[in-house]
Parts: sequence; C-alpha cells; structure tokens
Amino acid sequence: MELVLLRHGQSAWNLENRFTGWIDVDLSQQGLREAARAGELLKAGGYSFDAAYTSRLKRAIRTLWIALDALDQLWIPVEHEWVLNERHYGALQGLNKAESVRAHGEATVLAWRRSFSTPPPPLRSDDPSHPRFDPRYADVNPQLLPSTESLKETCARVIPFYESVIVPQLRAGKKLIIAAHGNSLRALLMHLDGLSEAEITGINIPTGFPLVYSFDATLRATGRRYLGDEAEVRAAIDGVASQTKQK
Repeated sequence: MELVLLRHGQSAWNLENRFTGWIDVDLSQQGLREAARAGELLKAGGYSFDAAYTSRLKRAIRTLWIALDALDQLWIPVEHEWVLNERHYGALQGLNKAESVRAHGEATVLAWRRSFSTPPPPLRSDDPSHPRFDPRYADVNPQLLPSTESLKETCARVIPFYESVIVPQLRAGKKLIIAAHGNSLRALLMHLDGLSEAEITGINIPTGFPLVYSFDATLRATGRRYLGDEAEVRAAIDGVASQTKQK
C-alpha cells in the first residue's frame, strides 16, 4: 500500500520569503511549474488515484488540480479539509522571515518556525485576517479556529484526520493523494515515521516533489521516497531550511 503526499508549489509569498500560514496566497509562476512537474513525475511513475484530499487554501488546491490534470484525473472525488491547512503563524503572517530574524533574533524565530510546542505571537481576535471572519470556515466551530499554532497543535488536528479518514480507505485498498502544506505534512510525517520532537525540528519538505509512503499489511510505514531527481530534491530541501538566512 502507498500514500502520496504533495506539498504545494512555490507560492507568491514563498517567493517573497514571507510567513504565509492561513493567508490564501496563490502559486507563483515557479509554483505553477513545480505543480506541473509533480504531475509529470506521478504520470511517469504510473500513479493513479481513487480520491484526493487537500486544504482550503488555493495554493494547495491549484497544485492538486494541475497534478491531477497531468494524470487526466480531474474527475476523481476531492475533499477540501480545513484540518489540512498550513500551520497558523499568528501575528507573523505576512512578515518577511529574514527581517523577523533581525527583529527578534535567530533563536526565537527558529523556535517559532521549527520547534514542536512554541507558537508564534497570536493574532488579535478582532484582526480582519482571523479565520473566524473567513467564509471558508463558516462550517467550522469558531472555537476550533486558531489565532496561532505550534506544530504540536497542528498535529492535534492532522493526525486524528489521518487516523479516522485516511487509514480506513488505505485498508480498503484505496489509492490516495494528499496535497497540503509544509507543516501539516510535517505533522503527518512525524506521526508516520515515529519521530521525536527533536528529530522533527530538522525535517524540511520541498515544494512540488511528490513524497511516496509505503506501508505493510498493518499500515506501518516501511519507507518513504521523493519522486524526481535526487540532487534537485536535496537542493529544494536545503532551500527551505535556509529561508530565515535569505536577505
């Protein structure tokens, strides 16, 4: 059994090196190309899917569309799940990452970005960008909508979704793809690989490269691999890791 995970292609704010979180930023031109590349890699690998899951943010949705279009599978069922959204970056959303380091210090920003349990400063509840004012989440209990999140809190919404929705379908033999975000996928990766809080700090997921998980009959993860050129994947991972150092 296999499960394909796909981080969206580069967004406009990835390009500008900003914290994005739940702000609904679209793909950059490079991001469109990365999504198309993901589709071609899946096509070359002979992949097809019974259903797809994505977040409610257009950068993930559009990436999924483009990839499925390459497979001529735009017709399969697609569920848009808010629990697959990127981690909410609170008051950091929209701020440049390198400038944030200069303002707050590298150690503080690193903790906000990569620690397991340290959330960034929260949004004010009356901030117009708070998700409780967004029609995308009108069907969600406002008490569940975050003002900020740590990776721990992101795990608390992603992992129950995986166990209750994805696992039963994998057991039934369904072929699934999840198109989501760096931190919602890191939360899932941490769960699947059984990583510690310290180990997940060093994990970075590149944009636009499908990540394929293999499972045994008990749905224990037995391996993962990226589709694509190994050197290109490594360079993309290193680029994610160095974002706070960019000028």
